[in-house]
Amino acid sequence: MRPSTSSPIPLYLQIADVMRDRIARVVWRDGELIPTLEQLAAEFGVARVTARQAVQLLTKEGALTPMRGRGTFVSAPAASLKPVHVVTSLDALADTYRVTRADLLTIDENSRQPPIREGDGTLARAYTYMKRVHSTGSEPYCVIGLYLDEQIFARARARFRKETVIPILMEMKPRPMSRAHQTLTIGAADADTAHLLRVAVDSPVARVQRVFKDANGVVVYYADVIYRGDVVKLEMDMDV
Repeated sequence: MRPSTSSPIPLYLQIADVMRDRIARVVWRDGELIPTLEQLAAEFGVARVTARQAVQLLTKEGALTPMRGRGTFVSAPAASLKPVHVVTSLDALADTYRVTRADLLTIDENSRQPPIREGDGTLARAYTYMKRVHSTGSEPYCVIGLYLDEQIFARARARFRKETVIPILMEMKPRPMSRAHQTLTIGAADADTAHLLRVAVDSPVARVQRVFKDANGVVVYYADVIYRGDVVKLEMDMDV
């Protein structure tokens, strides 16, 4: 796959993402010799200096090790990511988020509204928008852009800024949501998402839209969640 010249992400970073993904998926194994700079430049359609920048970045990260006269070798085992099960209850979802780390990228109060569809519910007066990357250990597995009813956010501002949202909502009494719905679709990672999840551009991702409503049909929580395709696990019992 050739890097996109129209992307705001530099070419060498896009190439590094592809190479990093090959190591993670064990296309390139620990201790294996990778292609030469000339071969990489030809594969990705870039100058040799651009290929060298990508290799130098992964060398700095410890994923590659150059050996004089022998070439460059993979020096990092594939990342071990715990599968993320697609759950169908809020309790199970809360349990999943309690054991992950959430890094806040963006927070914006009172100036955005969730892109709800007809039938999703009615809008609250104001929302707080947050964008986060969730990780297990040091490995990111999903990016979440969520809208939370401002009145609910105000009840636990400090916690919502630092902790994952759903476990906090589940602890509130009474719970602010009475109905919940989620939709899963399959897509491809854009440049920004790929960079945050450390995967190659156009890698498969699972996108989940979650909508929580209160008893009056007001949307109190809306989230667009993008999971790495290599961590999502969907299991369903089937009638026989």
